[in-house]
Order: sequence, then structure tokens, then C-alpha cells
Amino acid sequence: MQTLALGQPQTILCLGAHPDDIEIGCGGTLLSLLAQGNTRVHWHVFSGNEVRRTEAHQSAQAFLSNASQAQVEVQRFRDSYFPDQWSDIKQYIESLRDCQPDVVFTHFENDRHQDHRVLAELTQCVFRNHLILQYEIPKYDGDLVSPNLMYPLSTEISRTKVARLLEAFPSQHDKHWFCEELFLGLLRIRGAEIAATYAEGFHLRKGRLA
Repeated sequence: MQTLALGQPQTILCLGAHPDDIEIGCGGTLLSLLAQGNTRVHWHVFSGNEVRRTEAHQSAQAFLSNASQAQVEVQRFRDSYFPDQWSDIKQYIESLRDCQPDVVFTHFENDRHQDHRVLAELTQCVFRNHLILQYEIPKYDGDLVSPNLMYPLSTEISRTKVARLLEAFPSQHDKHWFCEELFLGLLRIRGAEIAATYAEGFHLRKGRLA
């Protein structure tokens, strides 16, 4: 198994279509990276009603407590209609170029949720020369495939991620898949795929060895 070092990025850009997407997809990796040192995070959620917006801000505050600087924005694009808002969403993502991220976390381009696919495609379009890690979201659609890049997580980080996620989003507790067993189960599966206990999986479309 080949091991590649992500290092300690100084600036991280996180993009999520909905409140809780970033936390589900890369929350453990963020907690691990932020525990290592001086890192700035730009955290952008693209939709959410008033309840979900409040949850998103509170969750980001908890996950980013160790960031040296944190910018959190929750936008009001219409949930489930991102393809019809393509131009406005692209313009918004283009406005984020100035943060000059070392790594960008976004959705998987083959995700079956239309909002997720739009963000993934526009991220690749706008940040053409950046390291983009596409995270996975478990859901009813059954679109998970084995990622080609894994970030190992400690047991403590994994359980902290899931605990904070469940605490931050009470509005989602009635969904059959939004539970500790599923979130820890996926982390355990990805860990098993790299001979670790827990891990988060990412899709890397293209990269360059330095």
C-alpha cells in the first residue's frame, strides 16, 4: 500500500451543499488536521432553512474550535434545485479563489444527489490547479464506491466526530440513516480497507507527486 503525506495545510476550503455534509464527509479528517497546528479554515454551506442554518453554524463552531482562523458562511441557494442555479453557484465559488487553499474538500462527482454533483463539478472547474479531495455521503441512494484515498483516524477522533455530528443536528434524528451505527460503521469499513481501525475515504480525480 502506497502512503502519501498530506502534510499540514495552512489553509483549508470546505464546501458542502447542505448543513451536515462537511461534517459527515470529512469531519474526522478536519479534526485531525486542526489538532496538529496553525490552520485557517474557510467553511461554506450552500443551503439551509433557518433551523438548519442555526445548526450549521453551531456545528462548524464545534468542529473548528482548534482552527487558528475560521470563516463560516451558510448561503440560501434552493435545496434540491442546484442545477437550475448553476450560474449563481459558480459565481459564488469563483469568489472563494482569493483564499488560496492548500486543499479543497467537496462532494464526490458521481454522487447521485443533484446538489452534490453540481458542487463537485464546479469545484473542479474553478479550482483546477488545487488539491481537491472529494468526500462521500452515505444515504438511501446507495451510491457509495470504494474511494482511492483514505485518511486514517484515531478511535478518539472518530467517536468525537460522530458525537458532535449527532449533537449538532437534532433536526435530522428522524432520518433512518442518521445514526451512530451508520457513521461509525462507514469509518470502520474504510479503516479496514487500509489496515487501520477507522478512516475517512476520499476520491482524488487527479494529483501530482512532488
